[in-house]
Amino acid sequence: MGRGRNSRSEPVDGLLLLNKPAGVTSNQALQRVKRLLNARKAGHTGSLDPAATGMLPLCFGEATKVCAFLLNADKTYRVTAKIGTATDTGDATGSVIDSADVPQMTADEWDSVLQEFRGESLQVPPMYSALKKDGKRLYELARKGETVEREPRPIRIDSIELLEAAGSRLVFRVRCSKGTYVRSLVEDIARAAGTVAHTARLHRETVADFGVDEMVDLNAVELSAAEGPSPLRDCLLPPDRALTGLPEVRLDAARAERFCGGQPVAAGNPDSAGLARVYGEEQVFLGVGELCGDGKVAPRRIFGRPGGNP
Repeated sequence: MGRGRNSRSEPVDGLLLLNKPAGVTSNQALQRVKRLLNARKAGHTGSLDPAATGMLPLCFGEATKVCAFLLNADKTYRVTAKIGTATDTGDATGSVIDSADVPQMTADEWDSVLQEFRGESLQVPPMYSALKKDGKRLYELARKGETVEREPRPIRIDSIELLEAAGSRLVFRVRCSKGTYVRSLVEDIARAAGTVAHTARLHRETVADFGVDEMVDLNAVELSAAEGPSPLRDCLLPPDRALTGLPEVRLDAARAERFCGGQPVAAGNPDSAGLARVYGEEQVFLGVGELCGDGKVAPRRIFGRPGGNP
């Protein structure tokens, strides 16, 4: 007795793809799983609103080093919009501030409206967001009834698929770039159809190359940890699983040692450029390197050491 939680925590490395339930903040979900794992270091990527559900990558130990890469990743959402009413927050948690007739449109007509949003565009972020203006969060100003001008930001919609159009209910799946506010997208779609809307439900299905079937429900996490942290730790994914979109470079023992010491080394890819996953012997993940186009790879983030585990 008398020892704090931090003194009992242990180094734990890996990723857990949590299916975040509604009514829980991203940080609350992270802290709950961190306690169950008895992990020393943790972080999450790509916050979800408390009302939203779905994939929230939780990173522990060495895996926290991939957070930046996942923040920049594309994401897929299943969106349910309520046509005909707008709220101050843009979602179902807010107060209704406007209403309009629900357009009598066919599924094909709704699909035509959705397809107009494919590609690159500029989007104005919502007031209820964590962006800052003069050092203050926009949602803090919004709660005081203030509205300030927001600079449009570039976003990209790779695909948008109509799933259901029935009365005031519109359901679609969208794959989009980082920084896309789905609440604003729903409002813009409604505006293009001559009405108003808000996001009734938001569920994130994928982040980067992680699939729907890799998510774990919070109840399952708690059951797995009922007899201690070990069974849950066995469910963790290795850190490099978040980087499968990058090319792979393999180094022998000598080059791996120099790479982990901060030196560029020959990579055998003379014409390649950009970030890459770097492995040593026995497929030990060493970190992220940058192919320089001169046949060398320079270290950018080291995860492990040759001859050891990351």
